[in-house]
Amino acid sequence: MNGSEPRHAAHESVEERIAEEIVEELDLHPVPSEAERKDEEEPLPSMSEQIAEQLGGVRGLIESSLPVLAFVMLNVLLGDSVAGLEKRQALLWAIVGSVATAVGIGAVRLARKQPVRHAVNGLFGIAIGAWLAWRTGDAKNFYLPGILLTFGQAAVLLLSVVFRKPLIGYAWGIMANKGHQDWFGNGRLFRTFQWLTLLWVVSLCVRAGIQYYLYAINEANALGIVRILVSWPIYAGTFAFTAWAIHRVTSAQKRETEAAV
Repeated sequence: MNGSEPRHAAHESVEERIAEEIVEELDLHPVPSEAERKDEEEPLPSMSEQIAEQLGGVRGLIESSLPVLAFVMLNVLLGDSVAGLEKRQALLWAIVGSVATAVGIGAVRLARKQPVRHAVNGLFGIAIGAWLAWRTGDAKNFYLPGILLTFGQAAVLLLSVVFRKPLIGYAWGIMANKGHQDWFGNGRLFRTFQWLTLLWVVSLCVRAGIQYYLYAINEANALGIVRILVSWPIYAGTFAFTAWAIHRVTSAQKRETEAAV
């Protein structure tokens, strides 16, 4: 102890330490858990960051489109109208090129020690589509799994609205509310999630409907182009609007709460 320090200051310091130890021993005030401390140190990413993560960012959008683009380009360039290969041969090379592109994207991500979730998901879908296209000998079936999956997603979302359990609300709870699903007691948020979920149903049906129409009239190449140039922008726009609408409601409620206090 420094000799120039007043005695009462030293005694107060010791007394404060003893008091603090007693309070902690008796649990007289809440001590943050390790998880809570981690949450405080590492706050959740913003909603815009969450959107970027779900979409895979600009790079993710490009990477998910490259295998489809490879399939379309090879099927056109090697087909009867250009290179003159027999239909099934052109289809085979288009399938090989598409799958190889998807595998290459995953390999590059692994080599750079980057997340491969989007690449693996894309490869799985590409593999199923490639198998169907080869089995039937028709290029349009390459896109059939994606069309059916999109319609299936729309049906699940619609059912969640009918049963008053809007899935967009659950997604928001996981992504932006630290896993808490306490929005059921918030009437305004609940209604917002209901109509936003319906918006997603419409968005998914538009995407899948356009593709199915082209599928039905056997426009395989146009189907691939639409999937790249139309489907992703609709998805990204719906996601961004959803984030904006939720932020608008939660911000308004926060201001109202602060004003009431």
